[in-house]
Amino acid sequence: MKLSWKTFSVAIASISALLLISAMVVFSQGRPQGQGQGGPPDGGGFRRGPGPRDGMMFRDLNLSDEQKAQIKKIMDTAAAGDRELHEKMRALHDSEPAPFTAAFDEAAVRAAAEARAKIDVELQVSRARTMSQVAAILTEEQRAQLAARRPSRPEGPPPPPQP
Repeated sequence: MKLSWKTFSVAIASISALLLISAMVVFSQGRPQGQGQGGPPDGGGFRRGPGPRDGMMFRDLNLSDEQKAQIKKIMDTAAAGDRELHEKMRALHDSEPAPFTAAFDEAAVRAAAEARAKIDVELQVSRARTMSQVAAILTEEQRAQLAARRPSRPEGPPPPPQP
């Protein structure tokens, strides 16, 4: 049996396509949940918006054991108080109709958005209250260290993109 260049080229192209598809399947299956680009971390979802978690923002402040205990108590109390708000937010999200299967009902969408906004306001107030309670525990030097870490943001809207 004599192989022609045409048969040989088709065989090489088929093998290459098979290897490419196999590699795509392997790479798509290889990343564990919660790792990589986007999505919540393993062990739950995002908590309390962007920023450090579990007291990381107080690291390197040389807190006393008493301060650590007081801060933990404040944070635990705030988390317990916010749990109900987070559950309400989750229930609102879960009750939303699928956007491409249901007819558009502006009144329902507006009511749901307003309910989420009210919950968000309460969560922001709770966070500010918590940070105020924590700040009352810190020394003046510790508060200055935290203020120095806070990134400075320019005033006003961002500049328009350059063409």
